[in-house]
Amino acid sequence: MSAAADLDLIVREIAAEIAARSDRGTVAHYIPELAKVDPAGFGLVVIDADGHVAAAGDADTPFSIQSISKVFTLTLALGKIGDRLWQRVGREPSGSPFNSIVQLEFERGIPRNPFINAGAIAVTDVILSGHQPREALGEILRFMRFLTQDSSIAIDEAVAASEQRTGFRNAALANYMKSFGVLDNPVDYTLGVYFHHCAIAMSCRQLATAGRYLAHSGRHPLTGHSVVSPGRARRINAVMLTCGHYDGSGEFAYRVGLPGKSGVGGGVLAIAPGKASIAAWSPGLDASGNSHLGRVALEALSKRMGWSIFGV
Repeated sequence: MSAAADLDLIVREIAAEIAARSDRGTVAHYIPELAKVDPAGFGLVVIDADGHVAAAGDADTPFSIQSISKVFTLTLALGKIGDRLWQRVGREPSGSPFNSIVQLEFERGIPRNPFINAGAIAVTDVILSGHQPREALGEILRFMRFLTQDSSIAIDEAVAASEQRTGFRNAALANYMKSFGVLDNPVDYTLGVYFHHCAIAMSCRQLATAGRYLAHSGRHPLTGHSVVSPGRARRINAVMLTCGHYDGSGEFAYRVGLPGKSGVGGGVLAIAPGKASIAAWSPGLDASGNSHLGRVALEALSKRMGWSIFGV
């Protein structure tokens, strides 16, 4: 059996195993639109180094990518101001919930990393500088469409509106950072862009395609373009490994052994450097706000393929 056939079989087997499980986690009730999502959904897509796509389950069902968008906004912000970004956002694991305000107060408005909410709001502010909010959102959407070569990717306006209506904690984080001079733009503008890029809807197939540049030293195989330098791709992957699952990042590294980024919509983007870009989706979350069965599926995949960066 060929390597591609092996991968196809493993992906189908994992999807069947997940379908049989009853421990599906809890959907994100604090965003009303996400509370409506059926917890029975599951998709898994793996795109290997040769471009072979192994897909199973609800691979083409769009879902709200939520915090997975932070990988792509981090890429854009680093492209805009380079390593000066790290003067405004740290690179250390938080060990705290994704929307914690206590740590931000203790560290005088500097977010611990770009993947907790405060850090991603600061990153969004960098992208917004010099633009109107609509222009900044257009830049983010163009980037996602470029990575996927798919012009259909769009923002779910109902989810964005739902987040804006209920985003009081994020507003508190943004105003607190503004008081320390971490944000340059009006808080309402920065938050508007933040809520909207988190509300981008994508399928597992689209998301795995978008992440391929991180699996291939910054070069996107679909376009042949260098999206980022090899060094920057390596560093983005490092931050994903240590910070991509909030206070569950250590558990994900321990069990899966791959750089990854979760979102409260139930999606997970994972990268096997040099080997594959992977997207899983199961909307039920664990206590840390990460996809419960998404992590289970990725643990099984990494183990069966021998892809953990820590060895087989």
